[in-house]
Amino acid sequence: MRARSALVYTVLRLLAFLVPLGILLLFPVFRELPLVAAIFAALIGLSLSLLFLRRPLDRVTGGLAERRAARAAEGRSRRSGAEADADLEDAVVDAATSADAAPERPAAPASTDAASDAEAPAEAQAPEAAGPSPAADDTSGTAPVARSAEGGPAR
Repeated sequence: MRARSALVYTVLRLLAFLVPLGILLLFPVFRELPLVAAIFAALIGLSLSLLFLRRPLDRVTGGLAERRAARAAEGRSRRSGAEADADLEDAVVDAATSADAAPERPAAPASTDAASDAEAPAEAQAPEAAGPSPAADDTSGTAPVARSAEGGPAR
């Protein structure tokens, strides 16, 4: 964007408001009501700028769009040292997390027939089917009570 095109557009917009305002203030009615004169001048200035200032507006907005595109292209090609460092740290943390998560769970044996695939979800639910945990049947909102092997409170 050239500073000249933005300056020309700004000056023309100001003139589109100030000239009608000056003319309206020459009338005795608007001298007593300058706020009404300013409102009418703003409406007239808006109308004039929509009708006659399309090309200067296109030049200003086109320049802004070019400048934004150039900044976006420059930003994509050049990264700061902090961003590169953060990406490296994220990669190290991800690698450590995946290395820690792998030994925790043994791999399930591979099955080849459809019958064993159908039984697998039932086997996975078997521990839950044995009964609710002692903390699950406490719905009073208090802290869970430790239970002994017989089902009563631990002593």
